[in-house]
Amino acid sequence: MIVLGLSSGTSVDAIDAAAADFHLGPDGVLRMRPLGHTEYEWPAALRERILKALPPAPVDMGEVTQLDTLIGQEFGRAGRQAIDDVAGGDVDLVASHGQTLYHWVVGARAHGSLQLGNAAWIAERTRRPVINDFRVADIAAGGQGAPLVSVLDALWLGRDPQSPDGAPAGLSAALNIGGIANVTLVGEVEAPVTGWDTGPGNCLIDLTMRRLTGEPFDRDGALGATGTVDQTALRALLDDPYFAAKAPKSTGRELFDATYVPRKLAAVRPDLTGADLVATLTELTAVTIAEGLLSVAQGAHRDGDPQREVRRVVVSGGGAHNPTLLARLRAYLPEGCELLTADQLGMPIDAKEAYLFALLGFLSAHGVAGTAKGEQRRRSTGARRATVLGSLTPPTPLIWPAFTGPIRRLVLANTPFGLAPMPKGTHR
Repeated sequence: MIVLGLSSGTSVDAIDAAAADFHLGPDGVLRMRPLGHTEYEWPAALRERILKALPPAPVDMGEVTQLDTLIGQEFGRAGRQAIDDVAGGDVDLVASHGQTLYHWVVGARAHGSLQLGNAAWIAERTRRPVINDFRVADIAAGGQGAPLVSVLDALWLGRDPQSPDGAPAGLSAALNIGGIANVTLVGEVEAPVTGWDTGPGNCLIDLTMRRLTGEPFDRDGALGATGTVDQTALRALLDDPYFAAKAPKSTGRELFDATYVPRKLAAVRPDLTGADLVATLTELTAVTIAEGLLSVAQGAHRDGDPQREVRRVVVSGGGAHNPTLLARLRAYLPEGCELLTADQLGMPIDAKEAYLFALLGFLSAHGVAGTAKGEQRRRSTGARRATVLGSLTPPTPLIWPAFTGPIRRLVLANTPFGLAPMPKGTHR
């Protein structure tokens, strides 16, 4: 089964598209062959409208309605082009995340999440069934609705003690640094995982770069590398209840918006600007990621359990292109903890989110829950129960049979499945 995943992150950089061919065997191993990925720039005027609609901006329902249509049409155009560009015209299903406009969190509880990009426009343009609106079912079941990537991370990076694959003992941390950064801690196959949003990834850096230079981001971490971290400002930025809250937790630009840095620094460093400000915000991202990981490592040290120590960090997302940020993160990691990019394990760093939604589309089409098992009989998102995610457009029965057995692992395949016969009972 070939699924096209479409997504656009909180930075509104581009519409990412990735197609994958999935085969699910009776042994519970899901084989995913990436067919290719690309991105399509937003029309400049539409991107500006989306950015202006993000918190804390007041937006009327007329603008919401228009954006829902315009974003859906643009996703439809991108999907239609991607079917040819990355899948050779052969796609069975489109899975669209849409564009997040608001993630509603009060205290420790998520109450809702709004992704715009009406699926009817995507289905009309691509002439394929579309699954979208992936987050709300999890929130209705008591979860955060984010980060949803935990299911991919658990299946992909879970260490199988029966089939050594070179993964180190202990925990792997799958780290995605987009506008918001998120982490999944993964141990052995089918063991509970922990996932959470650590806080700002690139969003505060990007907002600052746009204001200071007009550039959309700190390319190659160049400006941040020339600045000096202001420790007083850093302490003020770190003094936020979100960073001390326990996982699972989620956040977004509702908290880390364009007013966040000026508000936090108003009383201590109101004049901090230029390279020093960018360096300080880069340090903030590195510190908040590392502190979450270190708290796990320190707990493991106290418990004397080496299986709960973080042994490697696998980075994806736009932040993986920022060597200054990665160098600062590496400086905070415990000795012996390996830092590598997802590329090194076969997952394109710029396409992981799009491949995630292709995976979620495949799972939903087969009636399989889209969240990983978490601690204390909960899901990794904090939900009370496992839920099949998403809504189908048009609302007609899918032709693929439900899969009732457990899915244990995700294997990235780099050769066409047709080169070798698949086991009897495989779902395509």
